[in-house]
Amino acid sequence: MTNSKGPSIGKVAAEPEPIALDWTATALLIIDMQRDFMEPGGFGETLGNDVSQLARAVKPIASVLSAARETGMLVVHTREGHLPDLSDAPPAKVERGAPSLRIGDPGPMGRILIRGEAGHDIIPELYPLDSEIVIDKPGKGAFYATELGDILEKYGIENLLVCGVTTEVCVNTTVREANDRGYRCVVLADGCASYFPEFHEMGLKMIKAQGGIFGWVTNSAAVLEALGPEVAANRP
Repeated sequence: MTNSKGPSIGKVAAEPEPIALDWTATALLIIDMQRDFMEPGGFGETLGNDVSQLARAVKPIASVLSAARETGMLVVHTREGHLPDLSDAPPAKVERGAPSLRIGDPGPMGRILIRGEAGHDIIPELYPLDSEIVIDKPGKGAFYATELGDILEKYGIENLLVCGVTTEVCVNTTVREANDRGYRCVVLADGCASYFPEFHEMGLKMIKAQGGIFGWVTNSAAVLEALGPEVAANRP
């Protein structure tokens, strides 16, 4: 994989310190930007959450996704969901709490958090191209019970630009999994969101604490700038 525009190495302004990334060894990982989490009637709302809190991440992700496509960066989307027979959904997950609808129940966008249903799919604003990789995961982390590790190894990926929802759950879990596997994770603060703003803030602090114990935190503008002036000028 090579970039069609801009330098192969970019220095990204980040916390706790700037990081130089080889773009040819970097992938954009977009976590769970699904209708079930983002829209009314989906899994997020059944848990009592205000799904509008997540909308703020869409435009920053779209700008970086556009730049990634322009430069030829590997793009990976993930979707959390389960098989129709729920054989990959542990009872502890299905039965927890008192949601208005449980995983597998019929909802306005089909069965809640079930693969193949409309609610399980990614929102139109960030919909994957046919050439992009989509990982279906049964858990919160993108590495658990998926082929993600094999795919990243195949493409020679060492660095991950991570964004998506929610900051403290699936994003944080994936970053921790990736960190244990030796990947450098750079998290886009404005490309992540939570139903709880305070959890978003603390989730980012956890990642960049102690010299970047799990990774780096940056924003979409800094990534676009590091990709080169032509990319930054063309951002949405």
